[in-house]
Amino acid sequence: MKIRVVSSKEEINTLGNGEEIVHMAFRPSNKDIFILVQTCPSLKAIHVPSSYKKTLSRSTEMFLEMQNVALLKGDVWGHRKDINEYYEIKPQIFERIDELRTDGASDDDIRSRLEKETRLSKDLIKFLI
Repeated sequence: MKIRVVSSKEEINTLGNGEEIVHMAFRPSNKDIFILVQTCPSLKAIHVPSSYKKTLSRSTEMFLEMQNVALLKGDVWGHRKDINEYYEIKPQIFERIDELRTDGASDDDIRSRLEKETRLSKDLIKFLI
């Protein structure tokens, strides 16, 4: 699974309409979120750093809920945008989720284990499960 990393407002208009998860590496305004949802009709989730999520208005959160777009907080650690515009979630993470499920672990157990084993955020892990 790939997460498109967006570093500026200007980049939003260059996104393809097939993007499903976008990480906002800048502090988005309500208007930026609205334009992003319009530009990417297949959008399932927006991933933002936790400090940025605190600045989003309740009306923006409600708009995303109405559009069935999840708002996830967290970072994409170690990603270099100059090398690749996508942050990739390795298939091993999904294999590990399946393995833990097979062993009878609950979603909360899976979430806490993957938080320790990976550098993925709690919200992103919950979304992947």
